[in-house]
Amino acid sequence: MAQHHTVHHTVLDSPVGPLLLTADASGALTSLSVPGQKGGRTARPEWRHTPALFREAERQLAAYFAGELTEFHLEMRTDGTAFRERVWAALASVPYGETTTYGALAARVGASRAAVRAVGGAIGANPLLIVRPCHRVIGADGSLTGYAGGLDRKLRLLTLEGALQSPPAPPSQALSTPPAVRPKG
Repeated sequence: MAQHHTVHHTVLDSPVGPLLLTADASGALTSLSVPGQKGGRTARPEWRHTPALFREAERQLAAYFAGELTEFHLEMRTDGTAFRERVWAALASVPYGETTTYGALAARVGASRAAVRAVGGAIGANPLLIVRPCHRVIGADGSLTGYAGGLDRKLRLLTLEGALQSPPAPPSQALSTPPAVRPKG
């Protein structure tokens, strides 16, 4: 196998589960996947386990999860169509702690209203979860629409960034706790 086609990988622990990172021979990040991710990657036997290649990504991800980093500065290399690359670049411009809609992102890349589905497809195919923040895209009605990494992870990432308030207690918990009673007088 030619050197430039070698895939390097490592797995990092995170508050949203294990993260599988891949990079090319130059060290540019090519994917970040989570277990069970729709369209995500899984380590292959011919890949090289090269944790040292990912030290900077590991440092930045740890700082992000600690609430100390709001923007990633990593070399990334992805291989998408020109349209997907435009959508992915627009994702990178959505600020930490903020959300946008599929329609607003479509407008940002010059796509028509009819192309919103194609924009959604490009977002769903984003190979770099978290570092290219597709979790910041929500439905026009404010709903947490699909996320390749799972809606629970999307909710946790948006809550970490302060884009959402902590979720309310599930109804079963809320109902099982009696209201506080204050003595009069």
